[in-house]
Amino acid sequence: MGDITVVPVWIIQDIIVLIAAVLMVFYILDKETHPKTVLLQFIGFVFFYAAVFEITASSLGEGFYAYGRSILMLFNIPITVPIIEFLIIYSTLRVLKSVNIPSWTKPFITGLSAMVFDFSLDPVAVKQIFETMDGTIARWTYYPLAGEPQIYGEPVMNFTGWIYIAGYWTVFILIGEWWHKKKGYSKTVGYIYPFLAAIASLACMFSPLSNFFNYMGPFFARESNMQWVMLITLSVITIGVLALAFTKFWDRKVNYSITPKKDFPIMFTFLGFPLVNTISCIIGGYMQVLWLVALAQILLLLGWIGIYIMGKKESPINNKVRHVLCHRL
Repeated sequence: MGDITVVPVWIIQDIIVLIAAVLMVFYILDKETHPKTVLLQFIGFVFFYAAVFEITASSLGEGFYAYGRSILMLFNIPITVPIIEFLIIYSTLRVLKSVNIPSWTKPFITGLSAMVFDFSLDPVAVKQIFETMDGTIARWTYYPLAGEPQIYGEPVMNFTGWIYIAGYWTVFILIGEWWHKKKGYSKTVGYIYPFLAAIASLACMFSPLSNFFNYMGPFFARESNMQWVMLITLSVITIGVLALAFTKFWDRKVNYSITPKKDFPIMFTFLGFPLVNTISCIIGGYMQVLWLVALAQILLLLGWIGIYIMGKKESPINNKVRHVLCHRL
């Protein structure tokens, strides 16, 4: 497992993620109708989906990546890596539940949200390079293949990957929630579907489907420019679905309003993490990637402003009624 490396900036980042996770747990306990089930989603995603994939990928060497060692490690990955991934996906899904759009659009929108978040996270992480007890390593160190398309040292397909990583999970969680509801919110179903969703999502991650999304494998080589084609194609598709969801399918009603005060952990996920990374980018002098990190932050800020405006349009009485109804459904 190697030696623990004490890099102050990594420790600070980990502490922020852990504090946000604790706040989110209290938020789930307070706001969710079935908090135990949602907490099991947290556990299933972190330990049985994201962590298993990250541990596997970071152990494969050439063509993959490695993490710098911080204080809290889960084998060869910082525990905060799968945690922040869950916070991003859960926050997006929580927001989407506040508006009336078809469920089939949610995996696409969640995937788009996750990819934008990734553009605010990874460019900074790959630049945070330090001399450590394991040698010279970044927070995230990628080992791309020779000639592989890259964005600031990171394979293009890693950004594409967030679309389907989040999308897989969203599909199976929505199926699980439907099953849970159909069975009258059976405790047994509520306790098992988060782990079934994690296993099913992981199976999809390791299936040929992922490489098809990455670069249309096996029809094209990983080193081909199909990585760019697939990134652009999937981005256009998800943006198109987002536009359809909020123009054609949204019935203009809000189930419950998302506000900074009562939904602070959600707001912090959308705005706080990108802000921390923007500040880290400036302090670290990573000006080459600052424009990309800042752009992602602006997009997430605009998304949050849109969410807030939608909630403000609701009258207090109707908003309260819909909030109660939503939690009873």
